[in-house]
This record gives sequence, C-alpha cells and structure tokens, in this order.
Amino acid sequence: MSHLEFAKTPPMGWNSWDCYGASVREDEVKAHADFMAKHLKEFGWEYIVVDIQWSEPQASSTRYNAFYPLEMDEFSRLIPADNRFPSANGGRGFKALGDYIHSLGLKFGIHIMRGIPRQAVHQNTAIKGTDKRARDIALNNICPWNSDMYGVNVDIPEGQLYYDSLLELYAEWGVDFIKVDDIANSYLYGGAHRKEIVAIRKAIDKISRPIVLSLSPGPAQLEDGSFLQEHANMWRLTDDFWDHWPALYHMFDRTERWAPFVRQGNWPDCDMLPLGHIGIRAVDGGGGDNWTRFTKAEQYLLMTLWTIFQSPLMYGGDFTRY
Repeated sequence: MSHLEFAKTPPMGWNSWDCYGASVREDEVKAHADFMAKHLKEFGWEYIVVDIQWSEPQASSTRYNAFYPLEMDEFSRLIPADNRFPSANGGRGFKALGDYIHSLGLKFGIHIMRGIPRQAVHQNTAIKGTDKRARDIALNNICPWNSDMYGVNVDIPEGQLYYDSLLELYAEWGVDFIKVDDIANSYLYGGAHRKEIVAIRKAIDKISRPIVLSLSPGPAQLEDGSFLQEHANMWRLTDDFWDHWPALYHMFDRTERWAPFVRQGNWPDCDMLPLGHIGIRAVDGGGGDNWTRFTKAEQYLLMTLWTIFQSPLMYGGDFTRY
C-alpha cells in the first residue's frame, strides 16, 4: 500500500504542544480524546497527537531540560515516562493509551525526534536485531535546540535496523501518526537528514500498519518538494506558528509557492492552529497562558487560508477549557 493512501484527505486532529509544551499528561490526552469523540469526530476530526518529550519525567513547559535522563528500553528506544503516563507502567509503552483512543473511534499520534538518544550512545546500549550497539550507528549531527539525540548513520544496515525497530514498537502501540522533528529543513546539516527521512519511510513500509508521516520543523525547502512528496504525507512550511499577525500574513506567500505540491496523500503543513485557550504550560510564542491573540477576523482568515490550501488542521487549543 502506497503512503499516498495513508492520508487521502488532510489530517485533522489535536496536538498537545500549544497547550502543554513538553509536559502533557495521560489524563489530559484522554480528556481531549473524549471531547473530540463527542463533539468533533462526526465532522472528520480524528487524530490525538502527543507532542515532544513524553519520555522525560520532569518536563514542565516548552523549555527543554538539557541532558535530563529519559525513559528508555533495552534496545535504545525511548518509552513513555510512567509518572506522566501511568498506563505505561511495567514497560507497556503507549499500548493502553492507544487502545483507549481507538476505542473512541479516533487515531493516535506521537512526536519523535530524529535520531538515537544521546544517553543510549553514552551508555552504548543494544540495538534490536544486531550485535552492533548505539555508539556504532551514531552521527554527531545534534539538534541545535534539543540535546536529546544523535543522528543515525543509515548508510550501514544497523542504522536502518534501528529505525525498523522503532516502527515495530510504534506499530505494537497502535500508533497511526508520527510527527518526526528536527528533519524537514534541508538547510540543516547540509541535507544529511534526507537519508534519515528515507530510512523512516522504509521502516514504515516494512510494517503492516498504515502510519501517516509528518516532518518538522520548517521551513521545508521548495526544491525538496518532489522528494518530500515521495517520502512523507506532511511537511512543515514554517518554524513553529504562533498567534502573531506577521506569521499569518507571510503564510499567504508560502501557501502560494507550495500549492503545486498539494495532492492526495501529500499535504504541505501550515502548522498547528493556535486558537482558543493556549500556552497553559507553554512559554513559546510570547503569550504564556492566554486565549489566542488573533482577533476574531484574523481567526476566520486563518481558517479560510488553511482550508482553501488544504493544509492539515491540528488544533492547538485546550478543548476542555473552551
């Protein structure tokens, strides 16, 4: 099955970042799933996406705790912090949370960072399916804004095996959507990330579960358009989009340039909708805990542009406090 069949229409759902930054908890995820199932599912909204740092026990906002120990299994794969996701206790991962979301008729998504955990490399932990270890596949192309990961050398078979093992695990959890970060902009690392995009695509294609692949952050480069169409379902046109008029104003030019790349299964992504109550435990964007700073007219304009362009719609506000 081609990845172009995985997202026949632009995905619509909720993402935890604009509300909770890196710190969302299981009860908050379930509350948003309950709301979506009750009020929005009938209109096509279906994805519940847990954003960054779900493996970090002490995450508290959009600020990252550099070099903080993450929860990880014996094969160098990050797993949920069970103080924030109690159903993950005992190494069960996100399986129970995924099952809960699926029981509501919805789909489950997670955020991951490109690469292999830095702590796995320092500890030289195992890789599933090979005698090679974490240090053997690591590349020193570290994300400039998050200290958690090294890159993966996918020029060697063991690097591909690592990504294969990740996707096997996510399929066991029932993941339907993966947002891969630190990977969409080809200006970073001289384009080295392209090989990891290909490796992730191969890993998804090897499992039986259809998983929508979203790449962040932007700006993605227009010259990469055909490559991105071939390997991903979504890719970001901007860095993080917040509730500022200049960011919305400039999106008109971005969408005009990217319009030729919109087709079934390929949805260039204008980013999340910072609407409603946002910034509850987020400090990015300059707003803090507030209702969107877009005026009512600007909110209508934003929604009109996103829908005319056929961008994915990922609501960033808090459904439970609307």
